[in-house]
Parts: sequence; structure tokens; C-alpha cells
Amino acid sequence: MVKRYVFGSPIETDSVLCKPEAIGWQESRLQLQDNVISCELRAEEIVYGLGQNVRGINKRGWIYESNCVDEPQHTESKLSLYGAHNFLILDGEQKIGIFVDTPAKVTFDIGYTDYEQMRIVPDTPDFELYVIEEESLDGIVSTFRKLIGRSYIPPLWAFGYGQSRWGYDSAEYVREVAAGYRDNHIPIDSIYLDIDYMERYKDFTVNEDRFPDFAELVKQMREQGIHLVPIIDGGVKKEDGYDVYEEGKKNGYFCKDAKGEDFVIGVWPGRSCLPDMLNEEAGRWFAGKYKILLDKGIDGFWNDMNEPAIFYSEKGLKEAFDKIDVYRTQNLDVDTFFAFQNTATSVSNSPEDYAAFYHQYKGKRYCHQQVHNLFGYYMTRRAGEAFEELSPDKRILLFSRASCIGMHRYGGVWQGDNNSWWSHLLMNIRMMPSLNMCGFLYTGADLGGFGNNTTEDLLIRWLSFGVFTPLMRNHSVRGSRMQEVYRFRSMELMRDVIGVRYQLLPYLYSEYMKAALLDKMMFRPLGFVYEEDQLARRVEDQLMLGDSIMIAPVYEQNVVGRTVYIPEPMKLIRFHAGQVQEEEIYQKGFVYVEMPLGDVCVFLKENRILPLSKGGESVEEVDFEDLKLYCFGENVQPYAYYMDDGVSKRCSLESGIRILKV
Repeated sequence: MVKRYVFGSPIETDSVLCKPEAIGWQESRLQLQDNVISCELRAEEIVYGLGQNVRGINKRGWIYESNCVDEPQHTESKLSLYGAHNFLILDGEQKIGIFVDTPAKVTFDIGYTDYEQMRIVPDTPDFELYVIEEESLDGIVSTFRKLIGRSYIPPLWAFGYGQSRWGYDSAEYVREVAAGYRDNHIPIDSIYLDIDYMERYKDFTVNEDRFPDFAELVKQMREQGIHLVPIIDGGVKKEDGYDVYEEGKKNGYFCKDAKGEDFVIGVWPGRSCLPDMLNEEAGRWFAGKYKILLDKGIDGFWNDMNEPAIFYSEKGLKEAFDKIDVYRTQNLDVDTFFAFQNTATSVSNSPEDYAAFYHQYKGKRYCHQQVHNLFGYYMTRRAGEAFEELSPDKRILLFSRASCIGMHRYGGVWQGDNNSWWSHLLMNIRMMPSLNMCGFLYTGADLGGFGNNTTEDLLIRWLSFGVFTPLMRNHSVRGSRMQEVYRFRSMELMRDVIGVRYQLLPYLYSEYMKAALLDKMMFRPLGFVYEEDQLARRVEDQLMLGDSIMIAPVYEQNVVGRTVYIPEPMKLIRFHAGQVQEEEIYQKGFVYVEMPLGDVCVFLKENRILPLSKGGESVEEVDFEDLKLYCFGENVQPYAYYMDDGVSKRCSLESGIRILKV
């Protein structure tokens, strides 16, 4: 059952596609007073959701803000990351789902001020509230997902392994990376291009000096089974003669300041303007520019800097320089030194700047702060809609850094600029089901960590988890340790780990497609499957993946195994040195399982089937028909196996499902 409440005059977000009639307030569990939604939290109650955010699967004990922000330091102290995903589930005596539909900031105090109290505070009195009541947690998610629409479906090749780095600054460098993988027979399907490929960081341009004949490079890579995936940023360089800027300026497509002039910010190219992605005409114009790269053979993109990130505004920069001049003549003591230190850092992503420009959205003018969380969503939505016209029969890979609920229909998300920290591997594990609840199925983190210097064992362990995530991409920052796996002493071991991905692909793709087409989750907390098992409900570092398997990744340094909670009889399937080993059957309870570096372990449920392929060095090489079926038990259930051509946008269960039996 879904109840929809409307307060004030909400700004339409298009997050919900199927809206029930609004009703008057009739909640016994929730209280509403002075724009604050509150309820008591019982001792045993777990709070799931909020998509891309810090801390655990259970969100109790912290305060969160849905406020898309360019935040590279994903520490436990943070309140917001790149996404604004206002959906959560209370799992207690009564199970309810709550979705706050507004494009402005929302604060969720989930037992932070008072551990037995939850308070939801929208920044505006104008919002819609959805309350979902179902008998099961899966039922709540499915009902919510039906409201917000089907999740994005990428091309099949996008489920292969990808290599990325900020710093691939020439065609020769790209060819070197491709050779490093292909010559060493390490599976790979994509190489990502960060801002280095552009001419002075200008969207929809290619640096012809460093990437001469870009279309030929794209073709050469495709002949090797590798797709090039370039980045697109949310800001357009302010430069006379640059055609994208000139067109945007001429037609009034950029966000305006209070005086009606183009609002100027600083991002990668320096002074830039923000296309008004919320304005349908301006957004369609910007999205049409993707054709420039599609015509060169590109079939995948990642959208970045679209919170939107603001390095500085001209006004903020001037004020900072003025303050620094004042500090120059002072004796910087304990009080003034830190104020001086913060002067430059506070210039970026300033609330004052977000309040200083405006959008035209659905026929009205809005201050950016009122609609902040829609910018990344609409940048990606406009591109997705453009691809319906530019590539009507072929799926295009598309994912974004910033997002809110609704964008899940048009693209996936990567989990932002993480670091090479063991804690971020654990956060990656915990974030998967939270994002799935909100409709984001195509997602993954930067394997090995983006910032800082990875270690060999961390990269191996992260790859060993990354073989399960739909987006499997190794990505690192310029100036850090090189992370291409062929550079490491343990290259052969890493090659075997990546190879596991290609053996698992029939199962992973099948479970992804069923999750998308049936409005389900691909990754679930154990408590979703074993709702009456109090031990399973408290597990935060194991996940159910699809209908057949459980995973329990290693996320700590210098360990050779881990304790695993087995919620029902399960058989250990171990991938070791490229071989699949069927090992012992564990009964319900806690067990210690040896997991040395390079081994990938899955736990197969009794009477379920796990289909595996022989693998390959690219998705094109994987045989999705000649499968080996792993199972145990006396009453093995048939497996509903989904497979299609991996290209067509016309996807249906009726045409894609066939039944596998042992």
C-alpha cells in the first residue's frame, strides 16, 4: 500500500512516474509538526536506505544530508556525498518505506540526537511524502521501484572489466595500456578517458596534437575488443570562438545570475558557464553535442562535476584574495592562522555561490538552491533522452557522479572519488544494497581507490569484490601510484581474479536484468532474505547477490581468511588460479573460511543453481550458452536464465528467459 501526501506547493522532480492520489494525513507511526517528520525507533529497529552515503548498511546513529556535493574525502564525519537519495526503510515490528520527494536539501537525523528518535527535516515546507507499507522488505522495495520506473540497462560489454586513470594524456598512452592488458592476456573491455583527451578541458573537443585521428584510435581499440569511454563535464569553458560556448551564450542556454547575466564559475578549464540542464531546450541542446563523439565511434560516456562542482565564483575568488591581503600583515596566531588557512578552501562549493544563480525549470525561474539536487540528474537524463534519437536501436553506456532518484532510469552511478583505504572497500560493499533500493543497479566504486597510493594486497582484495559489481572499473588519480594490474608483481594472480568476472558473467548479467525488469534488488542485505534471523539482520559485511549466492568479501589488511555467518546450508565455491573448486557444505552458524589473496569465494544456497561460463579475455569471447551448472541438494530448483543480444534496447522477460535444469 502506498500513501502520498502533498505539503505546500512542491517543485516537481519527475522522480515518481506513477503517482497515487494524494490523501489527508493519516499516519499512526509518523508524526508531522512544523515541517518535521519524526517517529520513535525501537531498540531492535534497523534503518536501511539513503543510497550513496557513508557508514553502514544500518543507518542508525548518524545524521545525513541529501545534498549533492563534490566531496572527495569520504570519511565517517561527512553528512553528504554525490547523490541525494531520499528513500529509507524502517525494519522493525512494522515495516515501512519513506520517500521524501523534493529537489532541495533534506536532513535525516536517524538516532544521532536521540538514538530512539528519527527526524526528517526538508529545507522547504513544499514537498511530497510517500509512505509504503508491505509485509516484506523486498515488497517495499519492489513497490517503490514500480513508482519510480525501470532501472537503466547498459550494453552487455559494459559488464566487462575497465581500466581508467586521470592521466591517459595521449593516444600512445592509451595504446600502451591496451597492449599491457592484451599482451599479458588480462581480460579487459574498456579504457576510460578522463579530462586529458580534451582540448584544454573543453567539452566535446579532442586534443588533436595528443590524440590525432581520434576516430581511428577508437576503431583500433574496437578491433582489439576495447571500448573507449570519455568523460563529459558539467561546465562549459568561457572562451570566445569555442563553438559550444558561443552557441550557449547566443541562445541563453547558461544559468543566469540575479542580474540575468551568465553566471561564471571556475572548474577544470578555468572560467566556465553552467548549461541550464533543467531547462528542456538548453538541456536538449547540450545533450545533442554527444553526437560529436558518437560519430567518432564512441558508445559510452561518464558524466562528472555535475553536483555541480564549483571551484570558485568570480565574486568568491575576489573576496578570498581580499582576505588574504589582510592576513598578509598580521601575526598569525592560533585564531587567525586557521582562519587564513580556511580562506582558500572555503571558496569551493560555497553555499553563497549556490544561492547566486538561477534556472528556468518547467516554465518557472528557480534559485539553484531550490533545485540543487536535480542538476546531475537532468544532465544525465538529457543525454539518455538524446540517445533515444541518436542511437535508437543500440544501448549506450552512461553513468554519472551526481544523481538523485529518477536518474536511475537513464544511467548508473560510480561511487565517486574514493581513496585507497581499506575502509573504502568496506564502504563499497555496504553501499551496493543501499543504492539498489533506490533503483541504481549499474554501480561500482573505483577499484583500488582513486586517491592516494594503493597497495598490491588492497588492489587484489578490491578486485576480488569488484568481480561482482556491475560496474567493474579500476580508476586512479594523476600523480598516484600506477594501478594497471600488469604493472604489479602479482599480475598473474590479478589476471586470474579478473578472469573470475568473465566466468560469472552469465549469472551476473542474468541477475542484473531480472532485477531491472522485475523491479528487484541485485544486492540485498542478509536481513532482506532472512527476516526472522536476528543474527543475519545484523550482518553488515556479507551480501546476497541474486537468488543463488551469498558473498563475504575480505576487506582487512594482512588477513588470510575471515569469519562468515552461514544463515542456511550453503556450499563453498572457490575460484583459485583460474579453476573452480567445489568445497565443503557449511551448516547454519559461524565458520572461519580461508581466503588467501587471489581466491574468490561464493556461497551457493541449497537447491539453487549457479551457471558459469569458461570465461574469456573480453565479453565478446564469453560463451553464454555452453555453461556449467553448479548446485547441491535433493530438490534443485530450475534457474530462470536471462540472456539477450546485449545491444538492443527492447528488453523483456518473455523474450530473454529460458529455464536451466540439472
